[in-house]
Amino acid sequence: MREPRQDSSTAVATPDASAPVVGVLALQGDFAEHTAALEAAGVRVREVRQPQDVEGLDGLVLPGGESSAMLRLLDVGGLFAPLDRELRSGVPVLGTCAGLILLAKDVAGPHQRSFGVLDVTVQRNGYGRQLHSGTFDISGPGVPADSEGIFIRAPRITRSGAGVEVLARRGEDPVLVRQGPVLGACFHPELQQDHPVIAEFVARVRERAAARARAHSS
Repeated sequence: MREPRQDSSTAVATPDASAPVVGVLALQGDFAEHTAALEAAGVRVREVRQPQDVEGLDGLVLPGGESSAMLRLLDVGGLFAPLDRELRSGVPVLGTCAGLILLAKDVAGPHQRSFGVLDVTVQRNGYGRQLHSGTFDISGPGVPADSEGIFIRAPRITRSGAGVEVLARRGEDPVLVRQGPVLGACFHPELQQDHPVIAEFVARVRERAAARARAHSS
């Protein structure tokens, strides 16, 4: 285990006005860090706080934070149903840490409601609490050699369904998974400059935006 490391050297970028738009759920958690990482990768970001904010997106991010607090705020703001529809629309989705918990089909430790669009079971705080947080090696077909992930009170994937592709592991545990357009990470790629998970997600967002543009022009 390495000490937790947050890379603040990501270059500030102003995405082009024609760049795809990614919505970042901005009710609680580290949505600002996701916004910075995505803008550095060249896409525009819309902070999602109200039902109308989910309209017309090319991608959607559920960030790290406290999943139970996010659920309460989703209900207060009337956002749960609109967000659920968007998550099932085929738009590229990235959920990190708490965001992964919200996406999972089953949640334990304790059980709580979720959107259920990713066929995995996750254990909340599955690697221990703050004392056990840190930077760990991850490996697999979805990341380059010598990749790392920052795990902060991270969930643990204890089951993955037949339709779920495991892209990276920490030891034997899946920590980066994909099912269709939905990508889920136990760790925080937004805290490391130019992390391959952010790059993969943005590539999918650009593909989706380009396909929508072609369909609109035909």
